Amino acid sequence: MRAARLIKMVLLLQARPSMTAAELARELEVSERTVARDVLSLSEAGVPVYADRGRTGGYRLIGGYRTSLTGLGRSEAEALFLSGVPTALREMGWADAASAARLKVSAALLPGLRDAAAGAAQRFHLDAPGWYQQPEPPELLPAIAEAVRDDRRITARYLRKGTEVARELEPYGLVLKAGVWYLAARVAGDYRVYRVDRFTAVAAAAAEEGTTPAGGTEPAGPRDGRFDRDPSFDLPAFWAERAAEFARSILRAEVVLRLSADGVRLLPYVTDRAAAHEAIARARAAAGPDARGRLTVTLAVESPEVAYAQLLALGPEGEVLAPAGLRERMAAAARRMAAGYG
Repeated sequence: MRAARLIKMVLLLQARPSMTAAELARELEVSERTVARDVLSLSEAGVPVYADRGRTGGYRLIGGYRTSLTGLGRSEAEALFLSGVPTALREMGWADAASAARLKVSAALLPGLRDAAAGAAQRFHLDAPGWYQQPEPPELLPAIAEAVRDDRRITARYLRKGTEVARELEPYGLVLKAGVWYLAARVAGDYRVYRVDRFTAVAAAAAEEGTTPAGGTEPAGPRDGRFDRDPSFDLPAFWAERAAEFARSILRAEVVLRLSADGVRLLPYVTDRAAAHEAIARARAAAGPDARGRLTVTLAVESPEVAYAQLLALGPEGEVLAPAGLRERMAAAARRMAAGYG
């Protein structure tokens, strides 16, 4: 831990003209007294750290000193490619690796470009979760992320429909969708998707004894629990396909609506966007709006119950024509609303 901190201190001083003890303490998350001890250790090791005395003083490297420690490690390189999603990095436990990677890249830049990272951070930011949501990061996410990075099998317990089941998984990739983490994993040769917040326990799978080509057990060298990753697996393509399948699978019912022009505009915002656009396109191609400008659409929905909650948001801009049960329920809601408003 201390060695990593000393390296980070050198990189910080290499990336900036000088830093005060307070600035270094804040960056390294230690006390100013610890900073002073670390500077002394660096000086004893031959790193030319110079202390400027006085109120405006600080620490700086002299003589054009350049460390050769700017090469990125694998974990740092991987974290650097995700540095645009700082919340995700923090939740996976990769924030320190990303910080070290950014420092190394900054140290390798020309002096005139070293403010590029700060400039970009002030101009571009990704906030993944939806509005009005403050999702808690899953407790087991860092352990799963480590297994994903190392191609290491895991044994896990998972809640499925209220029942806890045990699985041995080959974790292929993590996806953050609307603030929710999902794991893509291979199980018995089949790829499946699991919600990370439903895992109740995760552990590295037990190592297996190596086997010779003839099938005999080798006397030494048990496998370290890693699996052989399929090089043809494409996580973005896999997720896009499964997400589309999931969206189609839950739309098991249909409702018929008559929409005003405003209702047509609002429909994609109150129900499944793809289903709404598809229904509107079909209706326009088939018959188009009536004489009063209203469009009759057949919309795929998850269920009449879900449709009721969604379509209430249309207010007077949408009228349910079928099924009859949903139409009567919408009419009853309209009567109660009218009574409430007098």
